[in-house]
Amino acid sequence: QVQLVESGGGLVQPGGSLSLSCVPSVSIFSINDMGWYRQAPGKSRELVARITNGDSTNYADSVKGRFTISRDNAKNTMYLQMNSLKPEDTAVYYCNAQFFTPFLRQYWGPGTQVTVSS
Repeated sequence: QVQLVESGGGLVQPGGSLSLSCVPSVSIFSINDMGWYRQAPGKSRELVARITNGDSTNYADSVKGRFTISRDNAKNTMYLQMNSLKPEDTAVYYCNAQFFTPFLRQYWGPGTQVTVSS
């Protein structure tokens, strides 16, 4: 079983910034893909951004140019830098880790609340 611990959520005003962190209980080198998802009240969980262990990234159209996903192998941590935050970014943000071998497995963190409000 792999545990993922998120941190960095909170309350921020529109236009502000927040940085989320996710620390896995295993070496980040062993994880094929990692990502951030979010779920707003009454909505389905959606992809925010993903990053492979080769540092290839992809983003939801709604966050392109505002959010940046990265992983620091030395610190065993994945990050999500969120700039120019909007009220519609308000959601619980979840860290996700996927392993491809010996079979596909994925794990989720408990989530961290991000609220964008004046």
